[in-house]
Amino acid sequence: MKDKIEPFALLHLLQLASPALPVGAYSYSEGIEALVEASNLDDRNALETWMVQELQWGAIRVEAAIMVRAYRAHQAGEWQTVSDWNHWLSAARETEELRLQSLQMGRSLVRLLHDLHLLEEPYAFLQQEGCHFAIAFALAAAHWQIDLQPAMLGYLHSWAMNLVNAGVKLIPLGQTAGQQLLLHLQPVIQHAAEAILTLPDEDLTSCSWGLSLASMKHETQYSRLFRS
Repeated sequence: MKDKIEPFALLHLLQLASPALPVGAYSYSEGIEALVEASNLDDRNALETWMVQELQWGAIRVEAAIMVRAYRAHQAGEWQTVSDWNHWLSAARETEELRLQSLQMGRSLVRLLHDLHLLEEPYAFLQQEGCHFAIAFALAAAHWQIDLQPAMLGYLHSWAMNLVNAGVKLIPLGQTAGQQLLLHLQPVIQHAAEAILTLPDEDLTSCSWGLSLASMKHETQYSRLFRS
């Protein structure tokens, strides 16, 4: 493992993990909107507890682990393995909302990579069969030669920023409270990244029933700001 990230790789990672990346992440709350509507999540502490549990045991842990596997398969030139993990992730999504979110964000990132002339020919099939965001993120990180550990941190931090921004709008939280929450989550994100990097295939499991129930309720929520 390198002691520091190369300057260009760092700049590429900042671009890839930026909220300005045009993949539509800002339009998703991943069930938070339904939890706020039901008064189950009404302050910063409740949102922090929810996000800590997700990082330690939830679906984001599995998504990030698949990102690691797709990254390594790209490095080894194993195109079929990338496709297999993409299909695996489709099967692992418990609700239609969560699956559509992952595929829409992945499709948008694949299209962006193609427009930037970064998508290699072996991955053209992803434009036909659908590509999950974790897979597309891995392809971009590997292409830009971003080391796996910082790529993992960027992936998890991007997820955290999106949910904090959703919480700022929905609970609502102040901008300062949102930044405080992100600071509190930094050691949790670092610990989660370290654990995910060594997670064996047989432990690709999550305790995400709370997220699944919130997502299913959100599908039929009468008034909402977010797509999921």
